[in-house]
Amino acid sequence: MPSDPDIRTYNRGAWDLEVARGNPWTKPVTPEVIAQARIGNWSVLLTECEPVPRNWFGAMLDRDLLCLASGGGQQGPIFAAAGARVTVLDNSPRQLAQDRFVADRDRLTLQLVEGDMADLSQFAKESFDLVFHPVSNCFVPDVRPVWREAFRVLRPGGRLLAGFLNPAIYLFDIDEVDHGELVVRHPIPYEDPRDLSPTRLARLQAEGQPLEFSRTLTEQIGGQLEAGFVLLHMYEDRHTDFAPARYFPTYLATCALKPDTQHLTERDAV
Repeated sequence: MPSDPDIRTYNRGAWDLEVARGNPWTKPVTPEVIAQARIGNWSVLLTECEPVPRNWFGAMLDRDLLCLASGGGQQGPIFAAAGARVTVLDNSPRQLAQDRFVADRDRLTLQLVEGDMADLSQFAKESFDLVFHPVSNCFVPDVRPVWREAFRVLRPGGRLLAGFLNPAIYLFDIDEVDHGELVVRHPIPYEDPRDLSPTRLARLQAEGQPLEFSRTLTEQIGGQLEAGFVLLHMYEDRHTDFAPARYFPTYLATCALKPDTQHLTERDAV
């Protein structure tokens, strides 16, 4: 399997290409969306369809918020329009350019940082009140450093809002899924470089598609707990056009707290 830096470099180029292809997660929000956010009417997605409950956020005004692996000109500009001080970190320069486009168009202030979601060393400890991390950790080989770094940069009492894929979707042969059939083929955890056939992997790379890695729920949810988070809430969601979603939820979203005491108190409940 390629080394982590090689994977990051490859996926950077792949996501730059996704912007050129018009992937839905690379399309900037409209001026109308920003105008509504400025008057308090806004919603965002951690997964594909289900909006994040507003009570997961609390007040937005003057909060320091990190959009982690969340470029594309979507969530970050909305948070800035709602009154937060927003930093967007993404591996793809062209994804960050989408945020810059919205910021320039709508006169928003955004700090844009190209970087690795698993290495936030450029940020000081306890820099942020909230970390917003939509589905993206399927593009790194190891998710646990993502949770540890998110915990480090959050202030006590801060929250991590995260979306991720149900690992069960990687059980199936992707070529058969594309034809609407579910054929169990792969182990969990799953890794494109390890588990795809050489022919399928070569085709994926020739097409410039991102390399993906599934993690177990122990790594996704248990990893947050190991990092020190307290899980407050979660929900499930489904793809709109993906065969496994006919049978089970294909996404999960979690709301986790970095506690400021050893115990969760009643005031921290969602």
